[in-house]
Amino acid sequence: MRAIKLEELIKECCKQKIAAQSQVYQLFSDKLFAVCLKYSRNYQDAEDNLQDSFITIFQKIEQYKNKGSFEGWLKRITINTALQKYREKSPLQIVEEISNEVEIEELNLENAVFNVDVLLGFIQQLPDRYRLVFNLYVLDNYSHKEIAEMLLISVGTSKSNLSRARKILKKELENYQKNSSKRLINGL
Repeated sequence: MRAIKLEELIKECCKQKIAAQSQVYQLFSDKLFAVCLKYSRNYQDAEDNLQDSFITIFQKIEQYKNKGSFEGWLKRITINTALQKYREKSPLQIVEEISNEVEIEELNLENAVFNVDVLLGFIQQLPDRYRLVFNLYVLDNYSHKEIAEMLLISVGTSKSNLSRARKILKKELENYQKNSSKRLINGL
């Protein structure tokens, strides 16, 4: 099949052409799967979210008006699909807000030695409400106001959940570092 420009692919997808949809899937599925992994509890949920996202993408592709990044549009649908699925499965538990002046603990990873898979594993193990806020704020650069609107929580709750997620991650990463050092010393 000849290479088709993205704009032409989108037009063909609007006409429900399977070949064009397949190409869009091939072009973007890996990137969108990475997004799904961030917002899913496990690999299987991420696969389900990816499939649901593409169903929505192809149903709504006529709404994309070639303004802004197509990939960004796809990513937003994918995130919204994962969040919607989460809201349907279990309503968010409201976590008691800590003061409006939430101290956000920074992760000091300067001397840390671990791979991205380790970090993603720890992020996926966070309680759902913490994982979602952490990913939206830290990895996808949403504001607390936007997160509050997306998750139907208050801005203070968003800040609180982020702070708690960071504390959990910091503790897990410190433990991982200690255990890695012990394994290295014992292995010598």
